[in-house]
Amino acid sequence: MARNLVRIANGQGFWGDSVDAPVALVERGGIDYLTLDYLAEVTMSIMQRQKRKDPRAGYATDFVDLMKRVLRPCKEKGIRVIANAGGVNPSACRERVLEAARALGVRVKIATVEGDDILPRLDELIGAGEALASMDTGRPLSDVKDKVLSANAYIATFALAEALDTGADVVITGRCTDPGLTLAPMIHEFGWKADDWDRLAAGTVAGHIIECGAQTTGGNYTRWWEVPALELGGYPVVEAAPSGEFIVTKQPGTGGLVNVAAVTEQILYEMGDPSRYISADCVIDFRTIRLEDAGPDRVRVFGIEGSPATDTYKVSISWLNGYKASGQLTISGPFALAKARRCAEIVWKRLEKTGARFDETSTEYLGIDSCHGPIAPAAEDPGEVVLRLGAKGKDQAAIERFGKELAPLVTAGPPGVTGFAGGRPKPQEIVAYWPALIPKSRIETRVRVEES
Repeated sequence: MARNLVRIANGQGFWGDSVDAPVALVERGGIDYLTLDYLAEVTMSIMQRQKRKDPRAGYATDFVDLMKRVLRPCKEKGIRVIANAGGVNPSACRERVLEAARALGVRVKIATVEGDDILPRLDELIGAGEALASMDTGRPLSDVKDKVLSANAYIATFALAEALDTGADVVITGRCTDPGLTLAPMIHEFGWKADDWDRLAAGTVAGHIIECGAQTTGGNYTRWWEVPALELGGYPVVEAAPSGEFIVTKQPGTGGLVNVAAVTEQILYEMGDPSRYISADCVIDFRTIRLEDAGPDRVRVFGIEGSPATDTYKVSISWLNGYKASGQLTISGPFALAKARRCAEIVWKRLEKTGARFDETSTEYLGIDSCHGPIAPAAEDPGEVVLRLGAKGKDQAAIERFGKELAPLVTAGPPGVTGFAGGRPKPQEIVAYWPALIPKSRIETRVRVEES
């Protein structure tokens, strides 16, 4: 029997978000689903490297630690978990969670969704005529194929709903769309079809609003001084109806706030063309979104219109595009800013004499103009300045040479160089982003279910 209302909470906006927020959501209860979003573009390349070193790695390890804390209460309260913590190795993530469940003596059914990872298929796909051209430059992927670190398609949400249809207590995916974690329970609970464009659009907007966790409940809010008890901030909950209308709220007794302004700010996040927000499942006209206050910490969202999905999936590809290094010095005393500028000049002139060449360099004076650059207001003479220098390029040796020029300023530069933080900067690989499109016919998803 279909429900008339489904409560979906998001307890993780990124890998590194609060480890306690999802636990608090479960303990307070009153929710049907807990979603957890761990993935970002660069995260996939990190996970792929981990997997190359260890075939049992490549997933969000924090998720396993979290499951040890919430598996039992989730099972007791009937809360189902959906997470993209699988990264590039959903099966390994599933096995670790199953091990945790057996150790706890908790019986759970876990479903994994796979098929998004196309890294092993790149030669096959390029050979079949798929250029996977960069959406930014138009270059074919073959230009940088030997430098690719990861490649993952943002798969359709119906694969996640299929996993929920199996009765799984926990669904673990790889690279799905971020809003899909919230949309999936609506498709599953309400029986929405692949051409229910307006409803799919509404569910996608709901997911978009809560995908960044506390950013909807007072975090990162423009009028931050109005947010009560932010240190106790609750994470967002969507109360969804079969019609597609929903309420954005948070659990009673938590800090933070939910109002039209805060929800609006989150809607603007990574929006792109407001008339044509493209997701894997539909295309949404964000101009049709309507918001209204529905009581304390409650915002009603309605009126959303969608249109047919495209015939392609977006693919997130990461690739190695050279090296970078950065380091910083603290300069204090009279004329601190002038001395910091002289320090920067010394470094770049010394490097020029060595013959080192870089694609790009940066010189920042933290607290003066590092954020706003030339439009920053003129600075008076501060008592201290943090100088941050950086360089990037294809020549690893040149980047390494750059890292050796900061420490000498402590005794071979102007007076007042009192702090050299973090040691000698070392070259780091630059992981660049390559967005591309692939026909949906090229991607096949699979759902696998196991029980503890």
